[in-house]
Amino acid sequence: MSTPSPIRIAAVLSAEHRGRLMSHAREVNFPEGARIFDEGTPSRSFWIVRSGTVTLQIPVSGRRRPAPVENLGPGELVGWSWLFPPYVWQLSAEAMTPVRAYEFDATSVRMLMDADPAFGSAIGHWVGRVLAMRLQQTRTRLLDLYAPRAGAGL
Repeated sequence: MSTPSPIRIAAVLSAEHRGRLMSHAREVNFPEGARIFDEGTPSRSFWIVRSGTVTLQIPVSGRRRPAPVENLGPGELVGWSWLFPPYVWQLSAEAMTPVRAYEFDATSVRMLMDADPAFGSAIGHWVGRVLAMRLQQTRTRLLDLYAPRAGAGL
């Protein structure tokens, strides 16, 4: 049995703030295998998964394909780089299954955040929680890839 994510939108934002954010959503679909964004490219949008699975990835030296960092599912935020200058993706994302998502224009949401400090604070705290978890997941994954194996070389 899986544990609900403590960073899903419904677990973090009040109904009022969720409603305000969702009023700016646009429904989009990504086919299986679609690249949603690539590390180092401009971050102009972000998404909340409605259905399907998105995998966050990081390039790893010596590997042909990027290493998966985390799988995201319904209610989870895809992308946090849109909130922090220079607004460039720090990871890559790929649709591992067909994905339905809500898409948001980053500039518009930042303007909403600036205009309403309570809304801005709520969104900032949510994205901050997401960021903290993603950094921990990335750290764990990199340790899995690079840490010496127990008993190796003995």
